[in-house]
Amino acid sequence: ILANRLRELAYLNSGLTISIEDQRSGTEETFCFEHGIREFVEHLNQGKAPLHSRPVYFKRDAPEQRLILEVALQYTDATTESMYAFANTIHTIDGGAHLTGLRAAVTRSVNDHARQQSLLKDGDPNFSGEDTREGLTAIVSVKLTEPQFESQTKVKLLNAEVRFHVENAVGEAFGQWLDENPRDARAIVEKCLTAARA
Repeated sequence: ILANRLRELAYLNSGLTISIEDQRSGTEETFCFEHGIREFVEHLNQGKAPLHSRPVYFKRDAPEQRLILEVALQYTDATTESMYAFANTIHTIDGGAHLTGLRAAVTRSVNDHARQQSLLKDGDPNFSGEDTREGLTAIVSVKLTEPQFESQTKVKLLNAEVRFHVENAVGEAFGQWLDENPRDARAIVEKCLTAARA
């Protein structure tokens, strides 16, 4: 349990080295990930076939909101979604504002791109959120000065302004990535089309 949590912390704080030693057996593990949550997504996707070679990654620093946002995401051939949300390195297992913003931005970005490229025709309905998240592995990590959590167990982030910031930043960055990587974007849209038909 401790090793898994420390590995998670090392992913969430790129470049930080954390070691754990079991003095009973003399075994030691050291965790350090220069590429942080990008490597976390690759770790989660082991055994799956990715639709694009490297995870999409971006970081936004918003000093006026006293907020730092990091997102990494990658589509695979899987039929389920794997989305993880963290606030100040705390795993908010029920999500909250940051995860809601990420989901909304991904759905909007994929739909906008599909329309612009005529992969969705005028009469076709937009993809649902579930369609755009099938096979998606994503991590959203926010660091903020005054987090508001739902309970003592901190399972959900409640800061409403975080949703707005995450949705705008992810929409802009992911939309740009889709435009700059047309082959990968087409593979993602085709995956969404298959999900929508199913």
